[in-house]
Amino acid sequence: MRRTAARAGGTATAEAPASEPVAPVAPPSPTSPVTALRTEFSFELPRGYLDESGTLHRAGTMRLSTARDELVPLRDIRVQENPAYLSVVLLGRVITRLGTLPSVHDGVVENMFASDLAFLQDFYRQINAEGHTRAAVSCPHCSESFEVELAGSRLGES
Repeated sequence: MRRTAARAGGTATAEAPASEPVAPVAPPSPTSPVTALRTEFSFELPRGYLDESGTLHRAGTMRLSTARDELVPLRDIRVQENPAYLSVVLLGRVITRLGTLPSVHDGVVENMFASDLAFLQDFYRQINAEGHTRAAVSCPHCSESFEVELAGSRLGES
């Protein structure tokens, strides 16, 4: 088996050792359970969004981000003038529900309390990094493995 790697100024070729077996990738077993991809995650804002009529909205849903969600805001003039505005536009695209509001957009996000914005930014990172808000950990004393929930019910909780 030959491997090649392109280098600036030419191509290098190296022989792979004959003892390196190539294992075929096995297809999933028909009896193994198929895990459905979770694309939406519920949250509760620490303070809540107060709309023009004085209604407080706290419970919401955020969907997983797509590449398009992260690229489109970069063309927004507000983001080009102030890069900190990126998270406002991005969150306006991925929050699918907030309380009884008919729609959620960047105008809603920019009028949220700072603590709620920070909570949503952290929540966005958590669900888009792993696809869930749980992490596998091991006890440093007994080495037992278990999962911990990273998203607390209030800002700063875990």
